[in-house]
Amino acid sequence: MVNDPVTRIATDRHDLYAFEIRGQVSAEAMASMAETMNAAFDEHDGKVDMLLVFRAFDGGEAGATLDVEVLASRVRALTNVARYVVVGAPEAANTLIEGLAKLMPLEAHTFPLGELDAAWALLGARPSAS
Repeated sequence: MVNDPVTRIATDRHDLYAFEIRGQVSAEAMASMAETMNAAFDEHDGKVDMLLVFRAFDGGEAGATLDVEVLASRVRALTNVARYVVVGAPEAANTLIEGLAKLMPLEAHTFPLGELDAAWALLGARPSAS
């Protein structure tokens, strides 16, 4: 879908799941990302890393996070994600992520959009063509 608010970013690491998020996130887009992550958790024996890049983000559709697949992926992320890196999220989201990271068994980092390269460097990865 050309106007999909959530698109997967190909990377040079098989265990890094990167997504670009634009505009308003629909329930369908949120469920699709959750399906991708649940499949990743099933596929990998160890933990995976996640990178979310927000550009012109306009929030989520009402109820977008209430899908069973979405809820399952969020719970599974607690034990299946090693590093959760967010770039360009609204300040309130950054504060929430940084606060929750102190309570969760994962490493979380937030960056402003202008520091996208630093986020990629932290993950030891780059976007790839495929």
